[in-house]
Amino acid sequence: MLKRPQDQSVDQGTVATRPASAGLEGGRIVPVLLSGGNGTRLWPLSREAYPKQLLPLVGERTLLQQTALRACDPAVFARPMVIANAEHRFVIAEQLRALGIADPTIVLEPAGRNTAPAAAVAALMAVQADPEAVILLMPADHVVTDVTAFRQAVDEGLDAARRGRFVLFGLAPTGPATGYGYIRAGEPCADAARVRQVADFVEKPDRATAQRYVASGDYLWNSGIFLLPAGAFLGELERLSPDILEHCREALAVSARDLDFVRLGKDAFAACRAISIDYAVMERTDRAVVVPACFGWTDIGSWSTLWEIGAKDPDGTVMVGDVVAEEARGCYLRGEGQLVAALGVEDLVVVATPDVVLVTRKSRDQDIKRLVERLRADGREAATQNPRVHRPWGFYQSIHTGERFQVKRITVKPGAKLSLQKHYHRAEHWVVVNGTALVTRDDETLLLRENESIFLPLGCVHRLENPGKLPLNLIEVQSGPYLGEDDIVRFEDIYARE
Repeated sequence: MLKRPQDQSVDQGTVATRPASAGLEGGRIVPVLLSGGNGTRLWPLSREAYPKQLLPLVGERTLLQQTALRACDPAVFARPMVIANAEHRFVIAEQLRALGIADPTIVLEPAGRNTAPAAAVAALMAVQADPEAVILLMPADHVVTDVTAFRQAVDEGLDAARRGRFVLFGLAPTGPATGYGYIRAGEPCADAARVRQVADFVEKPDRATAQRYVASGDYLWNSGIFLLPAGAFLGELERLSPDILEHCREALAVSARDLDFVRLGKDAFAACRAISIDYAVMERTDRAVVVPACFGWTDIGSWSTLWEIGAKDPDGTVMVGDVVAEEARGCYLRGEGQLVAALGVEDLVVVATPDVVLVTRKSRDQDIKRLVERLRADGREAATQNPRVHRPWGFYQSIHTGERFQVKRITVKPGAKLSLQKHYHRAEHWVVVNGTALVTRDDETLLLRENESIFLPLGCVHRLENPGKLPLNLIEVQSGPYLGEDDIVRFEDIYARE
């Protein structure tokens, strides 16, 4: 089995230096981060445009970054592969770059199709580089508190995976959770005592059934993390769900490079059934085995889950961000952009963002998606969009909107530039707050510094860029009869956006 040399560790949350020849090939395990979910149960912080895996919900790093750091030892792991929503591609690339992962493989799904098609694409790409490849499928929205134990569990399952077994990781239940699937562990494998046969898969049970499972000692939580021999997995997928494999092969065959991203064929991938890897393969194969493990795993699927794992005050309340509380018992209180003040309340979830305040009982937080569905049906932007809208060059945030005008904050990263563009329905006024702005306005090029401004009349061709080494912050005032984001005609864009 592969061991980690002591001199190739991760320091300060960045990736250790990787040999120049390292990639998907070379006998290393290929980490595959599944980042296609929307996380509506953690609304309003997590939204379709910026879901939970991209947020620092537990600690300073995002869930995606924490997942990547679990499998970053270059002696054991190849560069990561990320299967992601196309809309999140630049944010994902930037978050990995911040960890020192400069050349990941980021595969863009034209539509969400659950985990089986994503796993199929990952396996197909891995075997192209190495016919003996083993892939480690990891949802990008899980929390693992003991990374050493996690890597030990992967190491324990590696021999079984290399022998053609499909390795799952099961966690000893700490309580009768009803939000997780369960695995009934069978007899130990003859060639690996720590690896058990999978006797049965069980869907999310009711509380009484979950209590029986925990009391029996025979059941493990299904972590949804898989260690798979890519070639054998593809063979089993062809036997059990050949339509999925056919569409994924076609989607990959007609895929295209878009800057540093791989775009799967839209029509072929959309033709895939939306189905989990559990239903498509794991519950129907005789190759499944499970490694019982204990690495502090949590599937962050609700606000009450964050309350369970959070640091509590003497009254059992978790407070994150700008919060003041008196006699608040058993609550989860989070202020992201607004002060949350709570007095004499119990068992509540209160989450405040710049545009939404959510209030619910902890016992009802699984029903938050009903609110999101209602908001979406009503055409409310807050259902899917964040106030801060991220772009490959930085972000913008609406500050105030009135009749025929809108005020925005715009932040441009060092060296980044917006597209060369014009608008048919609005004029703009830019005021530099700090940093340096290089502005193209028709045939002019002007350099603006702090407290300087420029007017861009309706119809002029313009571009904003940051030539400096510090972020550029400016205030934009738009005026006109229509202020929608679709009033943009792009003439040139370094990020290959349409």
